[in-house]
Amino acid sequence: MQVDFSNNYFELFELPASFDVPQDHLDTRYRSLQRFLHPDKFASESDAQRRWSVQAASFVNEAYQTLSKPLKRASYLLSLNGISLDEETDTQMSPMFLMEQMEMREALGDAPQASDPYAALEKISDKLRVAQSASASDFNSAADNEDWTQARTVVRQWQFLEKMMSEVQTVEARLDDAL
Repeated sequence: MQVDFSNNYFELFELPASFDVPQDHLDTRYRSLQRFLHPDKFASESDAQRRWSVQAASFVNEAYQTLSKPLKRASYLLSLNGISLDEETDTQMSPMFLMEQMEMREALGDAPQASDPYAALEKISDKLRVAQSASASDFNSAADNEDWTQARTVVRQWQFLEKMMSEVQTVEARLDDAL
């Protein structure tokens, strides 16, 4: 089994470049590649072979992590299609989406002082999960139609949602630590 570093991640995992990825196939192929590439199998080989094994295993790990996570997979598909996210230089977003984000951020700021802060955080988390699920569906539709402009917009908004979810988890961890 040979790993071609010029392959994209989908090719490495013998999958079509699509947002829909069968997780069971991904997991099976990952385990197969890792069994073959594990550096311990190359312990008696030359330095060059051992280095190659480490690089190949790292490449497989990175590919697996990217394809296993929907937002990372969506971003990767954009890059394969020559679409840049321009995260630092492109600040335009839908005013309605930005307003929703401001409202959620305000609710997150108020959550620790709520009568039941965990319930308040769960309500925000639920909204975020619904929005993330909608983002995945919207991206899939846009990608299927090769509407990369819309797909890019969806991914940029999805990134906001992921960041907000991370902030919710941080606030929850602070509440846990205060107990």
